[in-house]
Amino acid sequence: MPEHDPVSLLTLHNRLVNICEEMGYVMMKTAYSTIFSEGLDFCCVILNKDAEIIAETEFTPSMIGAMTHTMKWTIEETGLESFAPGDVIIHNDSYRGGCHLPEHMVMKPVFIDGELFGFVGNMGHIAEIGGKAPGSFAADATDIYQEGLRLPPVKLMDRGKHVEDVWKIIMTNHRTPRNTWGDFHAMIGSLQVAEKRLAEMVGRYGKFYIEEGARRLMDYSERRLRAEISEIPDGTYHFEHWLEDDGVSTDMIPIKVTITVRGDEVIVDFTGSSPQVKGPINCAWVVTASAVYIALLSLTDPYIPRNSGAFRPIKIIAPAGTVVNVKHPGPCVAGNTDSQIKLIDLIFTALSEVIPRQVIAGSGGSCSNFLIGGIHPDTGQYYSNYGFDAPGSGATVFKDGNDAELPRHANTRNTPMEVFEGRYPLLTWEYRLVQDSGGPGRFRGGLGIRRIYEVVAPEVTVSALR
Repeated sequence: MPEHDPVSLLTLHNRLVNICEEMGYVMMKTAYSTIFSEGLDFCCVILNKDAEIIAETEFTPSMIGAMTHTMKWTIEETGLESFAPGDVIIHNDSYRGGCHLPEHMVMKPVFIDGELFGFVGNMGHIAEIGGKAPGSFAADATDIYQEGLRLPPVKLMDRGKHVEDVWKIIMTNHRTPRNTWGDFHAMIGSLQVAEKRLAEMVGRYGKFYIEEGARRLMDYSERRLRAEISEIPDGTYHFEHWLEDDGVSTDMIPIKVTITVRGDEVIVDFTGSSPQVKGPINCAWVVTASAVYIALLSLTDPYIPRNSGAFRPIKIIAPAGTVVNVKHPGPCVAGNTDSQIKLIDLIFTALSEVIPRQVIAGSGGSCSNFLIGGIHPDTGQYYSNYGFDAPGSGATVFKDGNDAELPRHANTRNTPMEVFEGRYPLLTWEYRLVQDSGGPGRFRGGLGIRRIYEVVAPEVTVSALR
């Protein structure tokens, strides 16, 4: 067994991250929906028995704060003793540590020689989960029940066999069950690949080496982030921003942050933000946590290993029942795609007075969610598509922002027009960068994009959040 020297730890880290990346490629190659195969709207992780992330790869960073908390809530609710070899658990409940409802986490326990070693998991945006609007993105939703099917932690697979009753419930409530079936099996297949790769690593290096190495990697990430925080001047920094509306009313909605830097720790406090609102821009707690992690990790050394150790120096205060920590039955589907972006920009702006050379200007503020659904005239089958467009990223003190790039919390790709036209009754008449949309300045924001569609079906239902 090799020693836990720096080179060996780096090698271990890279091997674990490579497993996560392979999980993502399996999902991309085998999924049915364009949100996976084209957009890469998912995140893949390896966790230890305590539900701590020991490795992850940020296909979509917006879920980074949810992965560990969703797993912890699942363990607390079901108990470690409930897991068996071959099990696969699914969970999307926003009030039990999940994101907005479309983000489903699928988890698989990994047993080595009959003993629980840890978990592999992925979280991805399922393109259609029922609710009042096709694509399950009701911009005018007023409670969680209008947003789609809500699942507590339940088994999709029990000791390697499909739990048919659960599958029937899900398939019956989704408008496009064939795509759901394919996407869920793409997720399950990626977990099986990860389980196999972990077993191969344990066979080569032994359980102790990997467990101890993972512990040391988390401690290393903690030390590195604490060192980065120590470089920020001690103090308390404030900023306030206003959301223009909640999709239901036109009232302006305040969100506030107070950031306290004290030595090698930071407290991010959203006290004073608006009470939760009637419309769907509320954030689940893990969505707010992800915004904080994304912002602070973006302002520090990008080579710090992304694991649970990097979260330890960060404390988050998000009062329950506010727009940053929604309580039942408040809707929250736009929390991930719109409000989270504003929270990241809020933190950047609050710290810009002390670390101006590290921050980025505000982004377009939305993933420009555009959803369509209806009966396809060529097949007679129901179709639904969740798509997003990129507004461009903010500038820095060094350079212009990137054109046609989704906001900081996303790492997703634009879906090509050929894919849209091949799958959905749409013709694209225009798809272009919008001149001067990044605003004036020495360094300008990235340009947004514009699409013009023609619908070639007798009827279509559209839902949009922009």
